[in-house]
Amino acid sequence: MLLTEKKYQSEIVSNDVTLSARAVLKTLLYFEIFQYPITVDEIYEYCNQYPASKDEIQRQLIVLEEFGYISHKDQFYHIKNDNLTGLVQKRLKGYKEAEKLLKIAKRVTKFISWFPFVRSICLSGSLSKGYADKKSDIDYFIITEPGRLWISRTMLILFKKIFLFNSHKYFCVNYFVDTNSLEIPDKNLFAATELLSIIPASNAELYEQLMHSNFWIKEYFPNGELKTGKYKVIPQSNNIIKRGVERLFSGKFGDKVDDLCFRLTLSSWKRKFKHFNPDEFDLNLRTRKNVSKHHPNGFQLKVMKAFNENVLRFEKKFNMSLS
Repeated sequence: MLLTEKKYQSEIVSNDVTLSARAVLKTLLYFEIFQYPITVDEIYEYCNQYPASKDEIQRQLIVLEEFGYISHKDQFYHIKNDNLTGLVQKRLKGYKEAEKLLKIAKRVTKFISWFPFVRSICLSGSLSKGYADKKSDIDYFIITEPGRLWISRTMLILFKKIFLFNSHKYFCVNYFVDTNSLEIPDKNLFAATELLSIIPASNAELYEQLMHSNFWIKEYFPNGELKTGKYKVIPQSNNIIKRGVERLFSGKFGDKVDDLCFRLTLSSWKRKFKHFNPDEFDLNLRTRKNVSKHHPNGFQLKVMKAFNENVLRFEKKFNMSLS
């Protein structure tokens, strides 16, 4: 199911590069950052700012390979690379690892869904793109009840610290929003890619609300589709213990506890990450009553910088414009 419907017209841009060819190249240049060859279906889904059909993409891939811009191995495509066979082998191995982690993630998702005020869970990160290695974590994007995000997050973090000895391997709960704050403010290619790729794991209806609240990703991926129906999604948990704890933290008492959890976390992060300026802190460690984002490695900025450098390098090498 397409997120929205929108019509575009094909046209010729500078140096005889069609919009569809430009879109394919920019898609491949983005995934080149990760040395990650992709299939025609994936190029179609992540086709950069142009709604090319799969037939059109296949025709462009043939031409682009003839001109030496790209290369392919079996069903996988990549910007021209002499080690494409090795990259494909790595991807296939990563796919098998991802299949193993997905089975674990399903069990952990069910467990997380039992925690108070958790309303929906999605899988994000490299796992949501079908890749994992021995170092990979399972990243969870969690949607909570409004006004109780910080109680929910604190309970999950305490469980991880006490019972998992702070291990991130299968329990990386690094992004929370509440049901009233589903629109993600970071409107760029990186954020659009992460949103489009997330896998719904709990409460499919709320996942769909999340995606429709972020319709802006269609500006980047007009072919983007919802993943409802592609994965088994468990319903929202509502067991008796969860209901009892939620009643305990209702009303003004719950408001005060949530406020305390928020203030303690914000204070701790400001001390720990004082090297970030205010803009960097907000981008990587967004800490508000309705959102908690914990990405201290600044991955978003690194990826966007690498993508811009890839595009500029390609344009210079082949004397063409992709903008």
